Amino acid sequence: MLGLKLPTDPRWAHIAEGNMEEILTDHAWCEQKAATNAITIIINNSELSDLVTDLLILAKEELDHFEQVHNVIKSMGWVLGRERKDNYVNELAKFMQKGGSRNASLVDRLLFSAMIEARSCERFRVLSTSLKNKALAQFYHTLMISEAGHYTLFIGYARKYSMAVDVDQRWLEWLSYEASIMENYSKQESIHG
Repeated sequence: MLGLKLPTDPRWAHIAEGNMEEILTDHAWCEQKAATNAITIIINNSELSDLVTDLLILAKEELDHFEQVHNVIKSMGWVLGRERKDNYVNELAKFMQKGGSRNASLVDRLLFSAMIEARSCERFRVLSTSLKNKALAQFYHTLMISEAGHYTLFIGYARKYSMAVDVDQRWLEWLSYEASIMENYSKQESIHG
């Protein structure tokens, strides 16, 4: 379904499990940034009522995930660490087309968002099948399903609102670009790292 061209290196699961405190802190901030991204899309496209309605729901869900991750952190006796820079997302952002029409910018922002959700979904699947802590594995399984829904939502709106962009072709370009940057990842204790 996701079409990712480069799966996560299986060694990443061991890196992640070796420092779940860091993974959970990074994950919490990823959820916050996902909520902020949805709000930014709303701000820039407030005239698209259906998009606004669905992204409001998504933003609330992402904030709920932030709270859930924070609760897991607290339940383990840890404290939410400081916000982390997400190099993966920053590299993806470089691929967004600059200039062009407002519509093309919206479509590319939606595809950028879908790409992040797709990779997060894939990473959560890895965690759900690899973690020895069964409660955490189930937690990540639940979040994996949610991320798949977010991916589908973003792709669906990209197709719906595309006026001049070949969404399928552009998505293939996103998948190729993402695979090229993923060659440098799966080595750090972060959700996308």
